Amino acid sequence: MWGLEYIHSTFNSLESIPLEERTGNFGMDHAAEAQRTDLMTITRHVLNEQSKHPEAHGDFTILLNHIVLGCKFVCNAVQKAGLAKLLGLAGVTNVQGEAQKKLDVLSNEVFVKALISSGRTCILASEENEEAIVVEPLKRGRYCVVFDPLDGSSNIDCGVSVGTIFGIFMAKDKENPTLDDVLQSGKNLLAAGYCMYGSSCMLVLSTGNGVNGFTLDPSIGEFILTHPDIKVPSKGKIYSTNEGNAKYWDEPTAKYVESCKFPKDGCLPKSLRYIGSMVADVHRTLLYGGIFLYPADKKSPNGKLRVLYEVLPMSYLMEQAGGQAFTGNQRALELLPTKIHDRSPIFLGSYDDIEEIKALYAATEETKAHNAQD
Repeated sequence: MWGLEYIHSTFNSLESIPLEERTGNFGMDHAAEAQRTDLMTITRHVLNEQSKHPEAHGDFTILLNHIVLGCKFVCNAVQKAGLAKLLGLAGVTNVQGEAQKKLDVLSNEVFVKALISSGRTCILASEENEEAIVVEPLKRGRYCVVFDPLDGSSNIDCGVSVGTIFGIFMAKDKENPTLDDVLQSGKNLLAAGYCMYGSSCMLVLSTGNGVNGFTLDPSIGEFILTHPDIKVPSKGKIYSTNEGNAKYWDEPTAKYVESCKFPKDGCLPKSLRYIGSMVADVHRTLLYGGIFLYPADKKSPNGKLRVLYEVLPMSYLMEQAGGQAFTGNQRALELLPTKIHDRSPIFLGSYDDIEEIKALYAATEETKAHNAQD
């Protein structure tokens, strides 16, 4: 049922199905439904953004629409996972050496198919594929997409929120795409976003002009603007990290978390909230403020989260919302990956909270430099 032929036929035929057949809304309150047609859908929002650029050809809008379609498809699969026997291991491991879940495999197939069928991409980089995927010449466009098709998949079997993360770059030459087209710094991102599959399905997107959140209305099959112009609070009351790794942390991270629990300035302690699904943890941080940290440690000296399709898109969103993203050494968006699966430590969240962790790292470096001179 969930094979590639089914996915392919779905993408080719979905738009030809009348809306009432897709939603089942045959008997409706016409006055109420007429009022609902004035909603700001994600398609309408993207078209409004496109109208601000007279030189635009609509390619970017088409690409985003295919990403949205992929998110709807995965959302549907996640909701039916138990009934469709999509839970559990698929029997293979991905390039990271992690056991793939059945939904991981399906989600990757869905997004690869959706992105290629858009006709607007030339090279793709997915967490689930060892090498970048070069699109065949007849279906090539000018965009490169990096994505994690199902982040937090270790939580699938216990029903915790999971999500899709993506970022979009422009290719230098769509006719001759190379690995360098995806190995770009976050400063070159044209757009980034994530879709969270939880109690509701929410897509958070930035195209370089702030951050907006859209919630899927299953009755009409559309993402509706519910969180316009998201701004992360300048300082938050929550910190989010895996404290089980505390014994392996470096000094600045340990000091920062200690200050969260035992503040010396008379403030109340911060609350610890950690889900273990990056999309869910970052989503909460974006809305409520605070800090999400996944530092480097003795076990993972280069960090654990992947630069291209986790760190860079989330850092882009956080900066667009008025926050910051820091690696422990530099602004996260200035990272330049050398491989598609490079990893990095990351601290992202409220502006003032990130300033505190930056100050601790700066003080440590100053101490090291002073000691070296002695």
